[in-house]
Amino acid sequence: MHHIQGIDRFQLTFSCLEDAIPNDNPVRVIDAFIDKLDLELLGFSYKPTDEEAQSKKHNPYLDGRPSFEPKILLKLYFYGYFNGIRSSRRLEKECLRNIEVRWLINGLAPNYHTIADFRKNNPKALKNCFKLYTTFLQEAGLIGGKTIAVDGSKFRASNSKKNNYSQNKIDRHLNYIEQKLEEYLLQLDQANSLELSEQTIQLLEQKIDYFKNNKINYELLQEQLKQSGDTQLSTTDPDARALLVQGQVVEVSYNVQAAVDDKHKLVVATHVINKNDRNALHDIASEAKENLHSDGFTVLADKGYHNGRELQDCQNNGIQTIVAPSEIVNSNKFGTTEEYLVTKFTYNPDNDTYTCPQGSTLTSTGTWHKKTRERDHHLFKKYRTPDCKTCPVKHLCTGRKDGGRELSEANHEYN
Repeated sequence: MHHIQGIDRFQLTFSCLEDAIPNDNPVRVIDAFIDKLDLELLGFSYKPTDEEAQSKKHNPYLDGRPSFEPKILLKLYFYGYFNGIRSSRRLEKECLRNIEVRWLINGLAPNYHTIADFRKNNPKALKNCFKLYTTFLQEAGLIGGKTIAVDGSKFRASNSKKNNYSQNKIDRHLNYIEQKLEEYLLQLDQANSLELSEQTIQLLEQKIDYFKNNKINYELLQEQLKQSGDTQLSTTDPDARALLVQGQVVEVSYNVQAAVDDKHKLVVATHVINKNDRNALHDIASEAKENLHSDGFTVLADKGYHNGRELQDCQNNGIQTIVAPSEIVNSNKFGTTEEYLVTKFTYNPDNDTYTCPQGSTLTSTGTWHKKTRERDHHLFKKYRTPDCKTCPVKHLCTGRKDGGRELSEANHEYN
């Protein structure tokens, strides 16, 4: 049987990279776009690091290897973005085996450390470049700028749960240490009466020293947490936080927010936060508005973003919001029926009241209260009605024995 034969590996051939890349290959767009950029104006660093400068100052004979041009590394960064290659080690491999990458960066092959340092040392410049590229896409008619969808993705950090601390966790460890120290010190004081051996006494002293050192470590963590002014402290990834990932699952993670235009599903804004989606809508929507130089647009988001304060901030900024209402959680042991959810209460803006499904009117005293259950405090009013005392379906509406149903001003259930 005859088979198609390949060329001899030892056959000498003449070719060039230009012939290997078709004219309609998207990699040519990356090359043309970045070649037109003024990287210094965007904020990319051309200067050597302080360590390199100091080394050359003390040793004039130390020239070192020339650095890569920032445009080369930026082209590689763009290529990785468009092809889903984030790892610097994978990008290093692509420089040697990928014909598109070899054409794009002229056959150069920076190592993974150089690629990673370029991203680490130029965060603001890369963000400016992203904004400029968004403007380029908008001018090319690829972005509609009318409707934007927002969502977040949780990415697990290198920081384990064990190395994430809150004040309650530190207090538990300190209480446990105090308890153990008292126990071992008492045994040491009663060593003679208990007729403990010398080996046992030495073991007790070692345990006491161990817990004393642990106590010092937790007290230092407590001081760091206090000085940070935050509710959590992560020792491996300082910016990571314990976030609710799915259901009741909590992981130490980063929350990557992204705003996507509806016309061609292109990302127009993105940033990383260390809190949940509930307090993130206004920031990502405002960033999208700034990147698009827009007077306003409509934002779509799921129920995880349903927060009255965030919705109000978007409205004040000229951004219309369509957000799914959050699910109602009621402590009523009988459960709240569909007819008595918060969404079934009608707000009357003329007299600032609510009307319940039974026709009763819930009024407010006009007093503003501060909500402290969230990280960012905000004010709200309470709405009540005395009709709850004689309502025949009270058990279907609320589980409160004293008083009745209570609503807040932002159409969130308070109790």
